Amino acid sequence: MEKFLVRKAAVLGAGVMGAQIAAHLANANVKPILFDLPAKEGKDKSAIARKAIDGLAKLEPSPLATRGALAQIVPANYDDDLGLLAECDLVIEAISERMDWKKSLFEKVSPHLAPNAIFASNTSGLSITELAKAIPAAARKRFCGIHFFNPPRYMRLVELIATPDTDPAVLDALETFLTTTLGKGVIRAKDTPNFVANRVGVFSMLAAMHHTAQFKLGFDEVDALTGPAIGRAKSATYRTADVVGLDTMSHVIKTMGDTLPADPWAAFYRAPEWLAALVAKGALGQKTKAGIFTKKGKDILVLDVAKQDYRASAGAMADDVKAILKEKNPGEQLAKLRASAHPQGQFLWAIFRDLFHYVAVHTADIAYSARDVDFAIRWGFGWSRGPFELWQAAGWKKVAGWIQEDIAAGKTMAKAPLPAWVFERDGVHEPAGSFSPASGKLVGRSDLAVYKRQYFPETVLGEKAADRGTTVFEDDGVRMWHQGDGIAIVSFKSKMHSLGAEVLTGLNRAIDEAEKNFDALVIWHEAPFAVGANLKAALESLKAGKFDEFEQMVALFQQTSQRLKYAQVPTVAAVEGMALGGGCEFVMHSQRVVAALESYIGLVEAGVGLLPAGGGLKEFAQRSVAWAKGGDAFPELQRYFKQAAMGEVSKSAANAREMGYLKAEDLVIFHPAELLHVAKQQARAMAESGVRPSLAPAQIPVAGDTGIATLKMLLVNMREGGFISGHDYEIASRIAEVVCGGAVEPGSIVDEKWLLDLERRNFVELAKMPKTQERIAFMLENGKPLRN
Repeated sequence: MEKFLVRKAAVLGAGVMGAQIAAHLANANVKPILFDLPAKEGKDKSAIARKAIDGLAKLEPSPLATRGALAQIVPANYDDDLGLLAECDLVIEAISERMDWKKSLFEKVSPHLAPNAIFASNTSGLSITELAKAIPAAARKRFCGIHFFNPPRYMRLVELIATPDTDPAVLDALETFLTTTLGKGVIRAKDTPNFVANRVGVFSMLAAMHHTAQFKLGFDEVDALTGPAIGRAKSATYRTADVVGLDTMSHVIKTMGDTLPADPWAAFYRAPEWLAALVAKGALGQKTKAGIFTKKGKDILVLDVAKQDYRASAGAMADDVKAILKEKNPGEQLAKLRASAHPQGQFLWAIFRDLFHYVAVHTADIAYSARDVDFAIRWGFGWSRGPFELWQAAGWKKVAGWIQEDIAAGKTMAKAPLPAWVFERDGVHEPAGSFSPASGKLVGRSDLAVYKRQYFPETVLGEKAADRGTTVFEDDGVRMWHQGDGIAIVSFKSKMHSLGAEVLTGLNRAIDEAEKNFDALVIWHEAPFAVGANLKAALESLKAGKFDEFEQMVALFQQTSQRLKYAQVPTVAAVEGMALGGGCEFVMHSQRVVAALESYIGLVEAGVGLLPAGGGLKEFAQRSVAWAKGGDAFPELQRYFKQAAMGEVSKSAANAREMGYLKAEDLVIFHPAELLHVAKQQARAMAESGVRPSLAPAQIPVAGDTGIATLKMLLVNMREGGFISGHDYEIASRIAEVVCGGAVEPGSIVDEKWLLDLERRNFVELAKMPKTQERIAFMLENGKPLRN
């Protein structure tokens, strides 16, 4: 087929999922048209869709990368606007999970689809082949299933499901679009009930529900066991059900019960009585503010099934079970859980065992490989490892033997024997590929061109990792390396990529090497980009009274930032995740930035009693002049001042551009695995274009003492109103002094060194203050700011 370009897309259905899918399309600069039923009252027949669009602004976490994305979504209705479908390259149906409703809508919209449009149904488990029967035969080759996970902006997984009539090229084109444009991890699923992720993930929740009752545990107790302690999402089991919606959960379970009557686990494909009772009375979880959990004032309450009422949530993990889960060897961990006499240990072994049993029996029917199962659960349910990875890590044959023993003893949820292939193998993931129970062969990764952009894609346990290039040098702080193409890459090695002396020294050396022997330098490593200065080392220096050493460290930080800005080869920062404090300043000083959408960038030093001193405030002073609207720089400066004083962090990379942390020419991409590819392309283009930083000394007109006085007046009002503390006032006043260029005449011309000296002096003076040291210590101990 021809190159698939999506200029406009239609989303049919303005419910929770449809509206958020439209929002994410708008995030990616794809013009979305959001359809819903015509309003029965009022003149605006698109009022239902319009209300859904307005509601997007109120959701948390926000589905919008920037507020401006909201204006890109066009409201529409099925009576007046079906003609707009002819302009759309992609149409996604996302109405309620009713086969009859979906088919009726398909019959209505099909005559209006553009001949080359891809038409996809967003469903969590209905038969795509059955849905296709409502579409004209000629259009079926461009129809498929598409299953976004909620919330669509943040959840990585999208499942694609073909019918027997779907053109393979259509799926390839859609997978490419979803991967690069929307940043998704795509799994091809077979057209079976609930596909891969929900089939396995919901079964794992049903198993947890069954064994909760079997071992007489509380819902809060199970959530303490089935969250991060075993590598799963913080929402664990029952909190996840509340977030998904208990009505949605019940519907997915019912789909399995209705469509899989001969399944060995069919007896468990029904909602427990307590779940059905909650749904019947409208307690649907998070969206109704009551479900398995609820809130009373500041207290979290949990349902007590025996008492048919809520009680205080206090479930905790037993000490001996906690000790077992600290065991680093997965095989030893499972062995000890299996042997445990504690109900919590028995529960954990039971849910692992039954999950392994389930995927062994069903993968041949639902997925094309074991890799697809593991990625579906990792991306769709937030597990750190998928079920096959867990099994293989614990010792494949040993665990298989334990499962077989429990099947024979009648302890498992189903009596189905393990398939023969389980005993013929030592695992499912190998360097050459992942096992496909359906074909009996190892299956390699997709060879779609889009995946060549991912130099270091996520891997499953046992898979061969990509080659990490040739090392130029490596020390305690950084590794500098290359892939043989003249572009040097430097990666930080510190914990959370914090910026201590080792990283600063290593980065300076990398710049030296790049200027001598390479065409450009890219800063890249897995998220986070950098969480700021090494606070522990800073506090130790301050407590020891080594203020000269401390100031030298700040000077080295400033020097490093300036070197990034003025290096004689292009410097490109590839950013994902947090880029805070000094990390933000390195972003601001890199000559070009390529940032993944989910990058959270900001100058947060005020939270630990300091001010930005790696050149961030200096950059704000410069950018307020360069980017001023109408020639008046002060409104822009005032906005930057507020951001630094309040420690504001962007809610996306696109938002970081609006906030001035990124420049207009910096790029925002959606798939983090493509970061290094795009960053290197940018570095190469800059090098080939002969781009060099200006050597002319910066001439910066500053707001001076009048600007300082104006900003301090705002601070006085906030202090008097009790909105900020006395120390907050002290920090913010010093930030005002720096961004305004000090106590000079308004309009005075200063250079970068002048502003950097102001930054450094005020930073060191703040660092000497007891209240600042209290803030640093509190942050190190508690991971959150102290407002003393």
